[in-house]
Amino acid sequence: MRVAILVVSDRVSQGEMIDKNAQIVKKLMGQIGGTIEVESIVPDEVDLIKNELLKLCEAQFDVVITCGGTGVSPRDVTPEATMNVIEKRLYGMEMAMMLEAMKHTPTAMLSRAVVGVRKETLIINLPGSPNAVEQNLKAILPAIPHGLEKIKGSTKDCHQEGETP
Repeated sequence: MRVAILVVSDRVSQGEMIDKNAQIVKKLMGQIGGTIEVESIVPDEVDLIKNELLKLCEAQFDVVITCGGTGVSPRDVTPEATMNVIEKRLYGMEMAMMLEAMKHTPTAMLSRAVVGVRKETLIINLPGSPNAVEQNLKAILPAIPHGLEKIKGSTKDCHQEGETP
């Protein structure tokens, strides 16, 4: 599973802060066979985020994970950029992340993280906080391999693949 990480942060892109999220994503994605091939950093700018997402999808990554820019601050625009790129939205994965995060903090309800598909690439928005990255990604990790099979055209019924119907 080819994975790209896109860190969205004004401060990280300007060298004012060190990203701690990529290591968490690497560890968790490694548990399901993901290999991080690209790590990019962009500031909180819709067009820059959108263009990087499009580039990564065209490079046929299986999964693109963004970290940061999912809140309600004026500069938080990752969901807007993602919505301009995806063709299908995966609300269930978004809900799973939200429900898990709210077990840890009530402010998680302010997240606007989007999960969706462009062509054969799964795009996942994660928050910018390391704790939230871990909580959100752990919540959906078990569904990612099966989701990728379906995205890539598997026509097997879920119960034929060892899942409960």
